[in-house]
Amino acid sequence: MSTLPATCRLKSLFAVVILSCLLTGACLPARDNVIVVGSKNFTEQLILGELIAQQIEATTRLPVERRFYLAGTFICQQAILSGRIDMYPEYTGTALTAILKQNPAGSSEQVYDRVKSEYSSRFNLELGPPFGFNDTFAIEVRGEDAQRLHLKTISQVAAYTPHWRAGFGYEFMERPDGYKGLAATYGLRFAEPPRIMDLGLLSRALKEKQVDLIAGNTTDGLIPALNLFVLDDDRHYFPPYEAVPVIRQQVLVKHPAVLDAVSGLAGKINDQEMRELNYAVDGHHRDVKEVVAEFRRKKGL
Repeated sequence: MSTLPATCRLKSLFAVVILSCLLTGACLPARDNVIVVGSKNFTEQLILGELIAQQIEATTRLPVERRFYLAGTFICQQAILSGRIDMYPEYTGTALTAILKQNPAGSSEQVYDRVKSEYSSRFNLELGPPFGFNDTFAIEVRGEDAQRLHLKTISQVAAYTPHWRAGFGYEFMERPDGYKGLAATYGLRFAEPPRIMDLGLLSRALKEKQVDLIAGNTTDGLIPALNLFVLDDDRHYFPPYEAVPVIRQQVLVKHPAVLDAVSGLAGKINDQEMRELNYAVDGHHRDVKEVVAEFRRKKGL
């Protein structure tokens, strides 16, 4: 028989019930009619996530919960497979190499079709139509260095990297389409191991000469603003990285209008427009929601 006072026993029982609810989800409010949109933790992903969210809210009237800043690709993949999010923006080349572990080869259409088929059969995930731009990795150097050394391609830069420092994101260091393959393809060696940095810090670190070469993204609005130069991938190491929405098929069974909503964004953003959207947030420090709302008005969405 317990020697605890009745009030203590009651509090203990209450704590157990609450813990059980949290573990099983039994006490969480039902979100059958709430669409949860996620994103990775860099500017372009926040913009695309917000664009998806506003599009769904405007065209379906379903409430949308935003769960942005979910670190990188693997966290987002686990979140959507576990049902913690219903959709998020992804890139076809990333899905092909990082998630499906397949060789980065093929045209944009071939890569899209492979990813769409595999995601459906293996994960019960639907690939929506591409947004319209290709955000491939960009191997960048300072503009003055490119001009001074007459650099145009990644192959040409290999002669200088033994005296240079590189800066890469954590995911780029680990991905099969990342640093190791790039270094092997182009024979890149650096003066010291690459610095692993947050994606949002890479461009300014390059500009401020903390590093001499980075792997950024071609749609980064800071490239022209900071006078950075993108080297041509002359050996075609990187696959296409078309931006696409990834959606849980269970959501589309219950809410087919969601696919119609995101399909309305197909082909709406070209490379230059994505660069401008990124710079509006990174360069002008504007609010993501305002930038997206303005873009939707401009496109008549």
